[in-house]
Amino acid sequence: MTIVGVPTEVKKDEYRVGLRPVGAEMLINNGHAVLMQAGAGLGSGYEDSLYEAIGAKIVPTAEEAWGASDMIVKVKEPQPQEVALIRDGQTVFTYFHFAADRELTLGCLERGCISVAYETLTDDHGHLPLLTPMSEIAGKLSVQEGAKYLERPQGGRGILLGGVPGVEVGKVLVLGGGVVGTCAATVATGMGADVVMMDISIDRMRRLDEFMPSNCKTIYSDPEAIRDHLAWADLVVGAVLIPGAKAPNLVSHEDLTHMKPGSVIVDVAIDQGGCVETAKVTTHSEPIYTVDGVVHYCVGNMPGAVARTSTQALTNATMPWVLKLASSSAIKLAKHDHHFANAINTHRGTLTNQPVAEAHDLPFEAIAT
Repeated sequence: MTIVGVPTEVKKDEYRVGLRPVGAEMLINNGHAVLMQAGAGLGSGYEDSLYEAIGAKIVPTAEEAWGASDMIVKVKEPQPQEVALIRDGQTVFTYFHFAADRELTLGCLERGCISVAYETLTDDHGHLPLLTPMSEIAGKLSVQEGAKYLERPQGGRGILLGGVPGVEVGKVLVLGGGVVGTCAATVATGMGADVVMMDISIDRMRRLDEFMPSNCKTIYSDPEAIRDHLAWADLVVGAVLIPGAKAPNLVSHEDLTHMKPGSVIVDVAIDQGGCVETAKVTTHSEPIYTVDGVVHYCVGNMPGAVARTSTQALTNATMPWVLKLASSSAIKLAKHDHHFANAINTHRGTLTNQPVAEAHDLPFEAIAT
């Protein structure tokens, strides 16, 4: 039997929960125990009584949820007060985004936990199945939020992305043609905006050209093209991802001088350090700031704003792996599944993810599979 703990998320303005009541029920039916910290599910609309009804135990504090559990299932990377609660050998299954946070990386190494990261688990198609649902939500939200902050009372240019007859529509530049970028472009084109998507994969752009509507164009991404289209755009969405690694810097501080006053940048890549030099992590309660007349939206947990949808989408993807991990061990799973091995970022004081090691110039040791 594995004791699975689910603490209440403590990252600012985070309302998701790592396990729905049905997930707790599935674990219990498979012979495991579930400890839920009181109130963990409330932000997503799941009351403690729903967990109690299927046999989960409610504990009042984070110390009890972390301290009595063999395995922790959560949503966001452990915050400093949570890192202090991690036990040696404890498995923590969550988003980590280590490449953007050296302090967290060192903390998990020092605590000796087994860090299993949602964002680096792969599949046979080269996808990131546990990152994809949140990327879809963040991509769609990026245009929704960008459209809001283009409004004049919010500090924007006063642009309606879809325009009206006789008035030019808004212009949206999407940097990256992956899941985030495609979802952002889908929403922006649906609103009636003119959209340009940039990527460095010509094959990917060919595929995008086949199914995206006529108000979406693809342009090969290079510094000159980016500068030209920054001057064109009302809204820029940073949607670049290198799995497990720090996001590349595509927009420099100097590049902001090419942009229109009151234009908006939404840097969805901020979890991995951001692809805009002037990006810094913000929160849902204070989501924006302005640099050189350009509004920056850089919320590090965008899907947390739509917690009910996000929790359902996330746990649909993670639950099969939660059951496997509770019934086995990270190392045993890694030996049978190299995709799962990719998800193990630290193991008992050893850094096992190469892009993270390179981001922080730390020693790396691969998981033996």
